[in-house]
Amino acid sequence: MSDSLSTLQGGVAVITGSGSGIGAALAHRAAAAGMKVVLADIAVERIEQVAADIQAAGGTALAVPTDVSAAESLDALADAAWDTFGGVTLLVNNAGIETLGFAWELSTETWDRALGVNINGVVHGVRAFAPRMIAAGRPAFIANTSSVGGLGIMPVQTPYIMAKHAVLAFSECLRMEMDLKKAPISVSVILPGPVRTRIFEDSQGSADPVSQYHQQVMEDMLAANGISSEQAAERILPQIAAGDFWVSTDKEMTRQYAAARAQTLLDLQPPALAPELAASLLKV
Repeated sequence: MSDSLSTLQGGVAVITGSGSGIGAALAHRAAAAGMKVVLADIAVERIEQVAADIQAAGGTALAVPTDVSAAESLDALADAAWDTFGGVTLLVNNAGIETLGFAWELSTETWDRALGVNINGVVHGVRAFAPRMIAAGRPAFIANTSSVGGLGIMPVQTPYIMAKHAVLAFSECLRMEMDLKKAPISVSVILPGPVRTRIFEDSQGSADPVSQYHQQVMEDMLAANGISSEQAAERILPQIAAGDFWVSTDKEMTRQYAAARAQTLLDLQPPALAPELAASLLKV
């Protein structure tokens, strides 16, 4: 176990979106580090299976069906964690969904769901957990999952990209607020690069040809270049435990995205697709 992970041993982790992908892998990694794990996801069968797998390996896990787009569901999750384990050491607001389609063609319901999960799930996760974490007066950790997409722009992924920008800004402000309060809570933002998860398989949105083509391109990219969820968790959890704000699965990729975004803003460049991507999308 790394030195940083030893700070988590014996603590309690709450991880949203832990029915699959990075969330499930983080749950397994936290359990292996000696934490009791509270699994939260709207996919009940998935979190129950993850909990059973953790328990079979000798760990402690509690599955709590949770819709992170509903504030009251996150309140109930916090109550379940405190009632069962007496406190929370690590909160990972990880739940997220992908949504594809032209912004004006997506339904009101689709927009509300995308922003409810991807933004409100993080905001209300913090609101539901932070007061009791601060009141406990013990070192603890909050990590919010954004994306390298939170440092970039991309058409027909607009709800996802704007949400990941919002999560990044929220996390930056939250870190400063914890400092102002002199709270012993470390805040991190997770910026995964390509990771092989089912996020596009579970995606919502439009069936228009451009969106469908873009989805296939993204799925192919993840299959060819993505790391596994387990590899991602192995890289992510020690950085959170070390108190790093910027948590990455590929630090060089994160730097490249950040540099490109900074240069775009510095030069006041108008948004534009990379020529090769523009050419491929225009053929659809």
